[in-house]
Amino acid sequence: MHTIDINCDLGEGETAEDCARDARIMPFISRCNIACGGHAGNTTTMALSLQNARKFGVAAGAHPGYPDREHFGRRSLALPREQLLTSVREQIATLQKHAAQAQVTLTHVKLHGALYNDAEADDGLADDLVRLIAEEFPDLRILALANAAMERAAKKYRQPVLREGFMDRRYLNDHQLSPRTMEGAVIHEFEQCLAQVMALTAGTPFPSIEDRTLQFSVDSICLHGDNPRAESIARELQQALLHAGVRTC
Repeated sequence: MHTIDINCDLGEGETAEDCARDARIMPFISRCNIACGGHAGNTTTMALSLQNARKFGVAAGAHPGYPDREHFGRRSLALPREQLLTSVREQIATLQKHAAQAQVTLTHVKLHGALYNDAEADDGLADDLVRLIAEEFPDLRILALANAAMERAAKKYRQPVLREGFMDRRYLNDHQLSPRTMEGAVIHEFEQCLAQVMALTAGTPFPSIEDRTLQFSVDSICLHGDNPRAESIARELQQALLHAGVRTC
């Protein structure tokens, strides 16, 4: 039986009610990436998200992004490099403090939004971010886009990495994600999402957005927690995977 890790970005709301909604997703995922005050997240959401992760046995990790709450970390910021690294360091450290209070050990770090995209497209930025994590948070695995800059930097610094794939995004011929501005970049049909998950899990061929054949495997699949149907999608995905002989780990 194949196994696959399912990760989800959570703790991006503002209230206990938002965290209760997130908690309904947790029985169907393997790990959660908790916003830690940069693009979203506050003392309440961090504490409750960690408590819920512990309750449901879900691995918890830090989800730092550009410090831009107004735009939810979805735009690139031209910050001085040291200022950006300081922000990322402080975000991870903040969640670690809350994790210690909740008796939860953080397992990984995944960048958010525009910072995720910028780091995967810029070898220099990826190198600086991975070096920061390797030096100051060496026990955290890096959850990063398969076949891109963060994975390469993680190998350079011998930092454990989880190769991430996406169920609802098409890929370019070079194995990178197709920009959302491209027609057809987002997959809306669940059966097509499931087919891509199965291919990424087993390392079998699947089509790129440009109708070429791609073939590579990943360690973790991203499930978008901000989708209004996230809970039902998570449940359907788990059931479909089990029916196909794939266990979520």
